[in-house]
Amino acid sequence: MSGGSPAVRFLYGTAPGRMMLKLILNSRADRLAVRFLRSPLSRPLVGWYVRRYDIPLDNRRSFRSFREFFIRRRLGGTFDAEPSHLISPCDGWLSAYPIREDSSFSIKNSHYRLKDLVLDEELVQEFQGGDCLIFRLCPSDYHRYCYIDNGYHRKCNYIPGTLHSVQPIARETYPVHVLNRRCWTMLATEGFGTVIQVEVGALIVGGIVNEHEHIRFSRGMEKGHFEPAGSTIILLFRKGRIRLLPALRDYLAHGGEYRVTQGMWIGTREGHL
Repeated sequence: MSGGSPAVRFLYGTAPGRMMLKLILNSRADRLAVRFLRSPLSRPLVGWYVRRYDIPLDNRRSFRSFREFFIRRRLGGTFDAEPSHLISPCDGWLSAYPIREDSSFSIKNSHYRLKDLVLDEELVQEFQGGDCLIFRLCPSDYHRYCYIDNGYHRKCNYIPGTLHSVQPIARETYPVHVLNRRCWTMLATEGFGTVIQVEVGALIVGGIVNEHEHIRFSRGMEKGHFEPAGSTIILLFRKGRIRLLPALRDYLAHGGEYRVTQGMWIGTREGHL
């Protein structure tokens, strides 16, 4: 994996860049960007973006704005329907970390406490010794995500925050997952017990749109989408609930990221592998 785009490397990897980043995060640049990306003036960005990230696109599809292109729905697509199989909720790069007995986990140089991630100290005690899966979406990915199982969706809990990039160089500089704007939800699933799903926004526009609240859901049903730009999904599982597929587990053990697509089989309910 690369260290990110040239702009992100400048903003996070140099002193002048970090000064500029601070000014951007403390300004209203995100609001201006939202208005621009929703307007017809942003349409020329679509062609550039498609070429820059080599995105396959049906030439018959047209978009009124960059935002409309960015949140486009997948044409077709399937998901693994076996109840004991854990599927990926989205396209992206997967990494996995054990949740320690003190309800924390580490990514590169950043140390995360679950209570800082969801702001509920009593709840996170239930996830000690469990598993944390992180899905980092890239510019070329579809930015919609689905439910990983059948179950019940409880309240959406939105937490305001800043909008750092989630590219690797940014994660090595700041604990972005607990600084950024995010939304977490408890999912009572049939196959994996209680799961916490966290959607994390990113530089500069980090809108999170969840379509549902207090409903029953089914595996593969759309849960929501991200507004521009890049984003991350975090899944937290209680101890002994899941086991990643051996090939993924062996690869991720070396600290890398594994390419996944929405609906892809990535693990199994503990005891069913």
